[in-house]
Amino acid sequence: MNSHSKWPAWRLKLKAFVEAAPIQKLIITLILINAAILGLQTDARIVAEWGGLLHSADVIILSVFVVEITLRLAVHRLSFFRDPWSVFDFLVVAIALVPASGPFEVLRALRVLRVLRLLTMVPSMRRVVAGMLKAVPGLGSVGAIMSIIFYVAAVMATNLFGADFPEWFGSLGASAYTLFQVMTLESWSMGIVRPVMEVYPHAWLFFLPFILIATFTMLNLLMAVIVNAVQDVQQAELEHAQLSISAKVDAETETLQHELFKLRSEISEIKELIKQRL
Repeated sequence: MNSHSKWPAWRLKLKAFVEAAPIQKLIITLILINAAILGLQTDARIVAEWGGLLHSADVIILSVFVVEITLRLAVHRLSFFRDPWSVFDFLVVAIALVPASGPFEVLRALRVLRVLRLLTMVPSMRRVVAGMLKAVPGLGSVGAIMSIIFYVAAVMATNLFGADFPEWFGSLGASAYTLFQVMTLESWSMGIVRPVMEVYPHAWLFFLPFILIATFTMLNLLMAVIVNAVQDVQQAELEHAQLSISAKVDAETETLQHELFKLRSEISEIKELIKQRL
């Protein structure tokens, strides 16, 4: 049986209110408005003209967020902190309440983190983020392979081209940075490879395999790991929803069977009374 059924009536009503679609849409709208306000506050001219109004609107929206988090705490209590998404919401709102002065001046820039609450409010975004987090182990393996490839390629490029192109390949770090630029395909041909080929005509034998491996293979592999993780999260949510529906159906079926049994018992009792009177 669902543990929520043991809650007092006021908690169930409060939970229904907080999770109601209109309330969720209101919070999402306020997050978007707050994001626009934080962006406008970076413009000195706009702040000079409308700073007071923007600050007041920011305080009002923050107050709504605090009330919403408080209501969710009242509903879920300690279980609120077992949900990572709820903890994230709590921390983002809590940071905004810390006075941004003195040693906490840096927290002023962190107010924009409130915009990230969209990730917890919009289910589709939440699935993508959950998929990316689930992909971290796989991404770590792919990243390790890419690091090995970059290290080997950087050592080779330094030995091959460092003498004539010290700015690009004069050291291991410079070579790694240049190869990263080549991997992103930003000015790789006219800006780097063709000038190198004017001195080393066969340099394409190094750069083309590197691009094929690093850009078209490893980056696509990274995307594949993320997509696969997102699909796994979606499948898990679908299975969870199906189990919830199945459990609900089973509970309703059990209730109907119990009521039917009671009805049959009552009918039997009525029959017995009728027989006795006859």
